[in-house]
Amino acid sequence: MSVPVVILLMWAVTYPARLLGLSLGRLRLPPFWLAFLRFVPVSVFAALIVPDVLGSPEWARRLVGCAVGGLLMWRTRNLALGILVGFAASWAARLAGL
Repeated sequence: MSVPVVILLMWAVTYPARLLGLSLGRLRLPPFWLAFLRFVPVSVFAALIVPDVLGSPEWARRLVGCAVGGLLMWRTRNLALGILVGFAASWAARLAGL
């Protein structure tokens, strides 16, 4: 299959889905769906992070960094501080030999 055909097929699959998502902006959703959609960012974030943390050979120090950073973000609601302290905790665990 040639490159232009592959690009065209990729466009044909992704463009309608994006157009549908953009056109739903004017739609009023029932309270059930609004409550359901509130958990989507958290679940997507967990689906991206958990395999990378627990599937790694150095999962123990990554888990320490995630726990410290997550706890700090939960307590302070400061994303940048949580990320920086999580990285620092991960490096401290590495230096400690964990």
